[in-house]
Amino acid sequence: MAETILWALLIEYDGGGFAGWQRQGNLPTVQAVLEQAAGKLCGVARIACTAAGRTDAGVHAAGQVVQLSLPDRFSAERVRDALNFHMKPHPVVVLQAAPAPPGWHARFSAIGRRYLFRISDRRARAALARGRVWHIAHRLDVAAMHAAARVLVGRHDFTSFRATACQAKSPIRTLDRLDVARVGEEIEVVAEARSFLHHQVRNMVGTLALVGAGRWEIEAVKTALEALDRRAAGPTAPPEGLYLMEVCYEGSLLNG
Repeated sequence: MAETILWALLIEYDGGGFAGWQRQGNLPTVQAVLEQAAGKLCGVARIACTAAGRTDAGVHAAGQVVQLSLPDRFSAERVRDALNFHMKPHPVVVLQAAPAPPGWHARFSAIGRRYLFRISDRRARAALARGRVWHIAHRLDVAAMHAAARVLVGRHDFTSFRATACQAKSPIRTLDRLDVARVGEEIEVVAEARSFLHHQVRNMVGTLALVGAGRWEIEAVKTALEALDRRAAGPTAPPEGLYLMEVCYEGSLLNG
């Protein structure tokens, strides 16, 4: 390939039909769809790309960021539109494309990430939002969930809230925000941090749901956090309610 440009891509996708972000052999993944589209644009089999974070099977994204090197003959509009054309009919879309500055990396240059988790706690199961919310068929106490969430904000050892297979070197993370609020017929949980452990958001939401259902007292969340044992916390919430909403960087590379 001739001279290339490193592009930063802002993308969204419905993760319901994918085995996650990361390429996995012949399984359908978001990375495979994007890399094959880039390959078609350049007349090769595929072009490798790197994301700010690897989302699991069933997890959605409204603000995933990806880096990708392409020949320098394309404009930002051409990169966006051509990739979107070649990704049809998959539910993956490039929202923006921008040339990345020297030394920039989609994952390692990120200074913050924001996730949203949606819960539908009405009696009737979700129809229009099927596959995009966690349905719990009984009313949850949102005020209690929010109070319990405050226990987790700050710098902690989150061993109790990470997957047993998590490969992070340290379980220490600083959780900048964990808010729970009712929005219409749904409950929204918003989590912000520089980085998260594997399944951390889903494990926190699963624990908060126990509080909302009246099965746990708020103090039990603190006990679970201090136990440093995955078995001490609540269940892992299902992936379909989780969305990667935003990845933050210094400056205004991708301005949404």
